[in-house]
Amino acid sequence: MFALLPGKGTVQARKVLTIRKANKYASPDLIIRLGRTMIEKLRNIAIFSTVVEQGTFRAAALYLGLAPSRVSEIVSDLEADLGVTLLYRTTRQLSMTAEGVILHEQAKAMLAAAETGLDAINPASHDPNGMLRITAPAFVTQTELIDHFAAFAKAYPKIELRFDFSDSPRDLIAEGYDLGLRVGWGQENVLKSRKLGKFDRLLVASPDYMASRKTPTHALDLKDWDWIGFDFRPDYTEMTSPTGEAFQIREKSRLSTNSADSLYEFAVRGLGISAIPENLACRGFDRGELVHVLPGWKPRGLWYQALWPDQSRRENLTTLLVQFLADAHPNP
Repeated sequence: MFALLPGKGTVQARKVLTIRKANKYASPDLIIRLGRTMIEKLRNIAIFSTVVEQGTFRAAALYLGLAPSRVSEIVSDLEADLGVTLLYRTTRQLSMTAEGVILHEQAKAMLAAAETGLDAINPASHDPNGMLRITAPAFVTQTELIDHFAAFAKAYPKIELRFDFSDSPRDLIAEGYDLGLRVGWGQENVLKSRKLGKFDRLLVASPDYMASRKTPTHALDLKDWDWIGFDFRPDYTEMTSPTGEAFQIREKSRLSTNSADSLYEFAVRGLGISAIPENLACRGFDRGELVHVLPGWKPRGLWYQALWPDQSRRENLTTLLVQFLADAHPNP
């Protein structure tokens, strides 16, 4: 995590190199040298920005395919060239100075503009390339979405895909993700979004747990049952009856988890009831590990949607993937 710290002293005057149109006083060699100097400076700024986003010199070096010592040297050269300190180094973390924050913000805009230009060309061709960082809930690896991701990877072999499957929410902007799949009902206003589909949920319990309770006939019969809670959902479940009536059941829970897969496992082990994605529930039914509680009743389904930053560096590649997923679910 980068902290904002005051800069040291007055910012020294910066040298600005301007490449003017060639005339009789400017030789081609001079223009080439000036151009190379500017390109090198822009490259160093991009590397500095990567260090900030990755958090450490070592992580940035791994990301860029350079030696950590070389990355550190480039940032030091940039600081010497600008005459300011951009980063404070300690053994445990890097901290941006005020000047570092300003440069990083401008660098992000510069890199976003460059990537947008490249992306505007790539998707229009038959051979788009680049890298996308994607985060999605872990349980989607057991759904048809994993098939769609695989199909996209085969259709666009030059696009590098880096997945992070976790049920814990990620900060797409702060952690540098190009696309996130979220499951639920909320929406983040700072992100672009598109609904892709809906996951149905079923209420389940183990056969032994069901045998220990009186068979329910109404959702309100479940208010004193043991519920297995999910950290990223409210502590109540909305149920719809066979006739369309809606009821809200407050969960009595002494056990909660942050993983949909662990909801399944705890239910199998007889610790209570839980509303889990239909694909997980059907797996339990097929194995005889779970039974359907109140089969005529339906817990509220969960929308899943694609979210991405408003100024993503690779927005065109991101929307290419979003459209691919949307085409696979034409009626969300």
